[in-house]
Amino acid sequence: MLKADQIFKKYGPLQVLKGVSLEVSKGEIVSIVGSSGAGKSTLLHILGTLDTPDSGKIFLNDIAMHELNGKKLAAFRNTNIGFVFQFHHLLPEFTALENVCIPGWIAGRKKKEVNDDAIKLLSLLGLKDRLENKPQALSGGEQQRVAVARALINKPQIVFADEPTGNLDSANAKELHDLFIQLRNEFAQTFLIVTHNEELAAMSDRILHMKDGLII
Repeated sequence: MLKADQIFKKYGPLQVLKGVSLEVSKGEIVSIVGSSGAGKSTLLHILGTLDTPDSGKIFLNDIAMHELNGKKLAAFRNTNIGFVFQFHHLLPEFTALENVCIPGWIAGRKKKEVNDDAIKLLSLLGLKDRLENKPQALSGGEQQRVAVARALINKPQIVFADEPTGNLDSANAKELHDLFIQLRNEFAQTFLIVTHNEELAAMSDRILHMKDGLII
């Protein structure tokens, strides 16, 4: 499903990625591990089209993402890629339900359809009694589950997760791990996860180790 070929990236004189290539299949959970500064998050942001490589090619279902730009890239990203970050990035003035709906509204989908899908997702994630709560009224684990629902609202081909358990205690981290497995098993959802969490990495189908800007 996802294929990256010879991704290079430097910031000033610092060469962060030194020719990274990888493939991820549909329904696969792949974790990227490595020490800080290895280039993991930079790679994830480039694969997710949030940053651009200096050179290299990236394909998602044979679509050349490295050739897209502007509005075409933004539209493609919104409907094909989901993101979960270490911090939930929920908008504080909106309810849990509204936060999940926003990418669907941006995609121009019908409001009732988006609303129904968001309720189903939040219910699946154990939050059906929290739909009208704003982020500050939710626990850290609940906030992160809302962020997962938001990542899934447009039925993305792949979800990129950057240290998704980084701000969670061990119990909530375990819940999030189990949730990723459940979503893969029930919906063949594909995940590419950057993590320092050895337990989360161990639950993946495959672990990629990065060091000094390369997968080793």
